[in-house]
Amino acid sequence: MAALRIAIYGKGGIGKSTTSANLAAALADSGYRVLQVGCDPKADSTMLLTHGSRVPTILDAVRSGGEIHLEDIVKVGYGGVLCAEAGGPTPGVGCAGRGVIVALDKLEELRAYEVYNPDVVIYDVLGDVVCGGFAMPLRGVYTDTVYIVTSGEMMAMYAASNIAHAVRGFAGRGYARLGGLILNRRNVKDEREQVERLATEISSELFFDIPRCLEIQDAENAGQTVVEFMPDSEISRLYRELAVRIMEECRS
Repeated sequence: MAALRIAIYGKGGIGKSTTSANLAAALADSGYRVLQVGCDPKADSTMLLTHGSRVPTILDAVRSGGEIHLEDIVKVGYGGVLCAEAGGPTPGVGCAGRGVIVALDKLEELRAYEVYNPDVVIYDVLGDVVCGGFAMPLRGVYTDTVYIVTSGEMMAMYAASNIAHAVRGFAGRGYARLGGLILNRRNVKDEREQVERLATEISSELFFDIPRCLEIQDAENAGQTVVEFMPDSEISRLYRELAVRIMEECRS
């Protein structure tokens, strides 16, 4: 089976990394071999999978000038999830989007996908600005399907709309398709209705609804995904349901 390749986009701080990590953990618990690649300059996408330990970034390895091996930049986290972080430029110098390009090129150069042979690849991508670098995971050679994490807050929906238009703009070039919106609730007024309206406006759908939940914060304070920290909780069941739905949707 060829790897299913998924990109999770969203505004900074909207919970896309939490969603990605819990999705990866749920898939790993189901027996899938998962590679998660953080494409955010903060390089914190995989921290919940590594109990708070930071994975050395690909950009830092490139800047060091020495020979790079896969084991230097890919670490094993919860459930055997393979964790990589693109990283970013020195603050105030360089382009963060360019860092994503360099990182993904390096993974290709080192044949990471052939060596690890994952069943699922998850790219966790900052979506505040869909410039050339941050749009790179949208390319068909990397991603099949894009999901956008949003809340009902205005700026989160604005970013989601921009990301959706970028996906649609690339549709004719063999790039990834838009799988839908994942609502990560902030409990704003009429939240589901607003996100459903946005989904209609961008010709998509509300794919999944994640409630606001204190257990998620408790798990993060412990440096873990809630899937690991509270496996029998209702929110963990929902993340597992999300994983099943995404696998079914991508395969179809």
